[in-house]
Amino acid sequence: MTRLSDYFLPTLKDPPADAEAISHQLLVRAGMVRQLGAGLWTYLPAGWRVHRKIEAILREEMDAIGAQEMLAPVLQPAEHWEKTGRYAIDELFKLEDRRGAPMVLAMTHEEALTSHVARDVRSYRDLPVMLYQFQVKERDEPRPRAGVLRTREFIMKDAYSFDRDQDGLEASYARQSEAYERIFERCGLEWYRVESDVGMMGGSGAHEFMAPCAAGENDVALSDAGYAANVEVACATASPIEELPEPLAAPEPVATPGARSIDEVSALLDVPRGALIKSMPMIVGEEERPLLCLLRGDHSLNEIKLRNALGAAVRQARQEEIGERFGSPVGFVGPIGSPAGVLADEALRGMSGMVAGANRADTHLLGVDLERDLSADWADFRTVEVGDCCPAGAEIRIEPAIEVGNIFKLGTRYSKPLGATFLDEDGAEQTIVMGSYGIGPARILAAAVEQFADDAGICWPRAIAPFDIEIVALGKGDEEVAKVANDLYEDLRALGLDVLYDDREASPGQKFADAELLGCPLRATIGRRGLEAGELELQVRRGLEQSALALDGAAQEILERWQSLA
Repeated sequence: MTRLSDYFLPTLKDPPADAEAISHQLLVRAGMVRQLGAGLWTYLPAGWRVHRKIEAILREEMDAIGAQEMLAPVLQPAEHWEKTGRYAIDELFKLEDRRGAPMVLAMTHEEALTSHVARDVRSYRDLPVMLYQFQVKERDEPRPRAGVLRTREFIMKDAYSFDRDQDGLEASYARQSEAYERIFERCGLEWYRVESDVGMMGGSGAHEFMAPCAAGENDVALSDAGYAANVEVACATASPIEELPEPLAAPEPVATPGARSIDEVSALLDVPRGALIKSMPMIVGEEERPLLCLLRGDHSLNEIKLRNALGAAVRQARQEEIGERFGSPVGFVGPIGSPAGVLADEALRGMSGMVAGANRADTHLLGVDLERDLSADWADFRTVEVGDCCPAGAEIRIEPAIEVGNIFKLGTRYSKPLGATFLDEDGAEQTIVMGSYGIGPARILAAAVEQFADDAGICWPRAIAPFDIEIVALGKGDEEVAKVANDLYEDLRALGLDVLYDDREASPGQKFADAELLGCPLRATIGRRGLEAGELELQVRRGLEQSALALDGAAQEILERWQSLA
């Protein structure tokens, strides 16, 4: 019997002083997690029960699509990471063993599993294969925050598909995506799938599964037409600019003494910010190539989209580089006559009558038409904004969300450098095509808290709650109350429910407060007054709806009520 008097559940009245996210506050207050160090969290018994229930759902859905569970080490030789080019990642924990051999603590396991497949898969008959594991990951996160959401150590369910060709990858990717959809539905989350950046994982495509909530560290662009993408990669048609200046036959200089910023020039010339061309001096790639990137004055640069468009690393030019490499004083850089290459954002295409820097102090140019006045390359590298329109024409809105899972089309990003090949039907050697699929149980756990908590505490979805029901017995030393509570506990357990029994010698107020903080879907209260009426009180945690149940047949009624919950 799980009695709260014997259970390690150290609840707190107040949250930690540094806790901003609701999930951080409530998981600590409810006695489910405790911090050991920056970004290092211990799951106490109730918190670990939630984690394990999420794992069980993940395991069932992975097994259902034919993925095979295994386990690879966290501590790995650095050589595999050196081969894939990921050893230089700043967030990767690096160390040496006693013999001086370089090692890493894995943040993902592409290198490990691909190395095994490279050694053991020989023929097309061995493919496809899909492997998964639950394993600790280590990440030297520079700014751990939001409790268990951004940590330095965490457990991930990571899966990997190995196929003969791109068609095989597409099929594996679809199976994983469908399994993810079932997982989040079963966990009771609100979620959506969005297009995303491949990031350090590499590959040809990726999607993220997002749980909308205020504590989310990602911004997602959404529309009523079904468009969904991480703002890092989202594309949209820019909202129009009102009252553009009149077009001119050719650019004309205008004095702008001391006006260096977009706002200063806009105010001085009395034109909208969007009528200005924002000229951003950038340095591209290892060769340090200068590139002038042009945006509408009311738009912001999206460095991830710019990096993807260029296929190379990119940084903003330092002040001392601007005069030397872009031929202009700081604050007056412009595209016409620039010695550097020019890349213009697509939102500028077709616009005339624009204002741009003149590449000399205290001067700008009026009437600039980029397509007429210079030769520029074009790409989409701005950050989408509220009010833009998605490809289907619907207005964009932007919401914060927690990333709870991601899937990647890796292609040959890891199989090629690690030598993962097979012989096809004709005996020719081919490179294995891969996919990677990750879910963080802790992120599902935190997202559920964020989405459904109320002022009193956590409101767990039924499928992942630490216990299905909490029985609260009132009246110190009342043997009849204790007997009825014990009998109900056994009856509910016999029906397959997980039950927590609060038998502590504590006040009713403390018991109710702790029960609402912990957030089990149902609470059954048994007390002297109820016994005299032949009933107990049942509370549904989400909404705090209360009703009286007859003691006779109460267990079956509670089961049916539990089955009806979300």
